[in-house]
Amino acid sequence: MKEQRRSRRIAMSPEERDAFLRAERTCRVASVKGDGAPHLSALWFVWDGEALWLTSIVKSQRWTDIEREPRVSVLVDTGHDFGELRGVEISGTAHVVGEVPRVGEPNDELVVPEQLFGDKYAGGAFGHDGRHAWLRIVPEKIVSWDFRKMGQA
Repeated sequence: MKEQRRSRRIAMSPEERDAFLRAERTCRVASVKGDGAPHLSALWFVWDGEALWLTSIVKSQRWTDIEREPRVSVLVDTGHDFGELRGVEISGTAHVVGEVPRVGEPNDELVVPEQLFGDKYAGGAFGHDGRHAWLRIVPEKIVSWDFRKMGQA
C-alpha cells in the first residue's frame, strides 16, 4: 500500500483512521462509466481493519461501472466548519465476494462483513434481499486528514 506523503501533520494515525471508519456511516464511491465519465454514488459501508466492504444493488450503474472497470476511489468525510473537517480517501480495486446477487449461501469470507454491517445499520441482523452483492476494496492507497490537528502545537 502506498504511504501518505503530503499533509502528514494532519493525517490520522492508523488507530484514529480505524475508529473514524467504524463510526461514520456513509461513503461516496467514485467509478467510471463506459463513456469515461465519472460516476459518484453514496453507500453504506463497513471497515474490517484491512478492507472496505460495500453491498451494492447489482442492477445499478455503480455495479455496471465496477464490472467493467474495478478501480475505484472511496471518500468518507465529515465536519461542518473548516477546522472540523476530517476524512479518509481509499483508492483500490473492487472485488466481488460471494454470489451475485447475494441470497445467503454460506460463505466464510462474508461472515465478518455481514456481522459488522448488521451491527452498524440493522440492530445486529443482516438480511439478504437477492438484489445486492458484496464488494471488497483492499486499499492500495489511503489518505486521511483531520483539520482539528492544525490547532495543536
